[in-house]
Amino acid sequence: MKTINYKEIETANNPHGVEAKKIHDNENVEVVHMLLKPGESLKKHTTPVDVFFYILEGVGIVEIGNEKQIVNKDMLVDSPKNIPHCLYNEGKEIFRVLVVKTPKPVGNQK
Repeated sequence: MKTINYKEIETANNPHGVEAKKIHDNENVEVVHMLLKPGESLKKHTTPVDVFFYILEGVGIVEIGNEKQIVNKDMLVDSPKNIPHCLYNEGKEIFRVLVVKTPKPVGNQK
């Protein structure tokens, strides 16, 4: 059995400048633990694969295409491939999200 504590993983360099830690990576899927501090957000971007966001803690905003929605703990949001998307933390607490990309992106996709 392999166990992982995200707190022990180094933050991956990313174009968004937020705390992103790859906690699982194999030929089929990539899982990233993302923490957005108050006022932080991702840069709006697309991915060549489907993504889903599972909210672990806090309240934030998910934007997919032209839709924005406030999300909170225990919600799951689907984000289809090639649709611009973004996460925002406009609150006063941390916003922790599990980002799952499937199938795993090929190359250096962020």
